[in-house]
Amino acid sequence: MIVVLVETTPSGEAVEVSREAITFARALAEAGGGVPVDAVVVGEPSADLVATLASYGVRTVHALTGEAFASYAGAAWASGIQGVRGGSVVVMAAGTPRGNEVMAHVAAREGVAMAANVLSFSGLAPFVVTRQVVGGAALEEMRLGDRPAVFTVAGHAVEAVPAATPGAAEVQVHTPEVAAADLVARVVSSEEPEPDLSGTLKSAKVVVGAGRGAGSPDGFADLLELTELVGGSLGVSRVVTSLGWRPHHEQVGQTGSRISPDLYIPCGISGAIQHWAGCSTAKYILAINTDPDAPMVTKASYAVIGDLHEVVPAINAEIKRRRG
Repeated sequence: MIVVLVETTPSGEAVEVSREAITFARALAEAGGGVPVDAVVVGEPSADLVATLASYGVRTVHALTGEAFASYAGAAWASGIQGVRGGSVVVMAAGTPRGNEVMAHVAAREGVAMAANVLSFSGLAPFVVTRQVVGGAALEEMRLGDRPAVFTVAGHAVEAVPAATPGAAEVQVHTPEVAAADLVARVVSSEEPEPDLSGTLKSAKVVVGAGRGAGSPDGFADLLELTELVGGSLGVSRVVTSLGWRPHHEQVGQTGSRISPDLYIPCGISGAIQHWAGCSTAKYILAINTDPDAPMVTKASYAVIGDLHEVVPAINAEIKRRRG
């Protein structure tokens, strides 16, 4: 079977990237002849969570309970997963900070390699995956010859899609014993995070990007107009937020949001590795930049070489003209 670690929100819902990981697992299972997909959750799952996992084709939900799982501890979670995985050929999770940490623990305990931020697979015998490396600036093929194959799926590598045929999602509750050494590093306190205002940006089908080329805090009027005309969201580079021109929740990149729109229009953004890590999974990129050799231009699907303060108003005017 294939085992997928499913992370949940504070309200007990499966996070989007975990649903994406199950979708990836289902495709892998179908390619392997229809092996079952099981989920591992920490804590007793709600009826709604079980129903969601069933709709994604999950056969069994393994719930890890007990004092050892009352708060996050990467090694303890890995221990729990090892205890329920049985003869699974694949153990995987979403490529979140927790997903990567837990899978690293699992791989170390199993004595196998671990692939982080996988985008796709291209073979089963041997099992070959393609993954993001260098912050998404490059792709690497990696052969996972040992079993279990342990890896994480990059966020938005696939779209979260329910299964055509729902699974049974029978719940099995486990309260495994966990070694004291696995609880040395654990969360002992937590605070309410600041409100996440980046949801619209992360889910937008079109994102208009703005970098240093905007020139000043007053240089965004045309960009905001374009954003409105295309029904998209505004995303900015790190330097823009560092200068205080725009709020942090609009930042795209390694230390900001990772986006996967149908169209990304970066304007005046050079395309450093850190920014590319946040936008590399966009389906199409239309770069607007004065530098024809800028990394963003060379990686773009299409490019317009020119000053964004001249090009963007012209695009806006043409959109409005065509709409009458």
